[in-house]
Amino acid sequence: MKEPLRNLSLLVDFECAARWCSFKLAARELHKTPAAISQNIKQLEEQLGFALFERHARHLSITEKGSELATTVSQLLGDLHIKVAALREDSANDSLRISCTHSFAMKWLVPRLHRYTQLHPEIDIRIDSNDTVVNPAQGQCDIAIRHQQFVEGDTSNLLWREQLLLAYSPALLDEKDKRSPQAPRLQRLLRYPLLYEGTPEHWIRLLQDHGMLGQPHDFAQNYSHAGLLVQAAVAAQGVALLPAAIACEDLQQGRLQRLADAQLRSRYCYRIVTANTRSEKLNSFINWLHAEMVDMQNYLQAG
Repeated sequence: MKEPLRNLSLLVDFECAARWCSFKLAARELHKTPAAISQNIKQLEEQLGFALFERHARHLSITEKGSELATTVSQLLGDLHIKVAALREDSANDSLRISCTHSFAMKWLVPRLHRYTQLHPEIDIRIDSNDTVVNPAQGQCDIAIRHQQFVEGDTSNLLWREQLLLAYSPALLDEKDKRSPQAPRLQRLLRYPLLYEGTPEHWIRLLQDHGMLGQPHDFAQNYSHAGLLVQAAVAAQGVALLPAAIACEDLQQGRLQRLADAQLRSRYCYRIVTANTRSEKLNSFINWLHAEMVDMQNYLQAG
């Protein structure tokens, strides 16, 4: 049985060398000599009992086992950096770390955040926008705003039950529709390209509801994120069924218009996740989030 690793710093050198696939570049990043990196990798290989790299005359190539180990070490070091950063944060400081999706951060949170900072200029806001699920209880953030499927009857930590709005850019309309004193009806809007995220299932539901499923439609453009879908609609690429939270800012600014009698209840929602203990500043931010959602709902209902 092999002895456990005694020198974990060797893993740091290995992760860097694996990332660059070069002892020379790893040495430059770690402020060591290439010879020292090479010696440390060799020592690690001896402790592990298998090769991490294949040495060639002019280059390195990582082995299959080396690649698997590099992935694990990279993840562990990433978690360690996050934890250390969290521990460095004094519990009494004035920072607030928020984790949410790219689309929510870009299209909902950031356009409204100035209103919160005006109320609380002393709070240092830090937004981490990615689709990775993080755990506030482990110190990775103070609050996570999660986009997830809605379960009927479960309102725990619910921030917003999403709804889908049919929207389009005024620039999309042809001259006949632009000259009309009334907004175009659904039948006319369906002549334009129908944009969607992932799959056209929402369009199919809407078309079924209006008895229009059997007609020919243009489903040529698909987008990976709701934020991209909204931007495509703003750019007059076509008509889209948009999540209200992601599209609301563009509706309010007139970059998009919507058809009031064509909308769907989404299967998704936003929920708030925090550690069990909430600070005063965190409760203040959560109250502000709910107030902003109420304002958005009032705007949508008025429209």
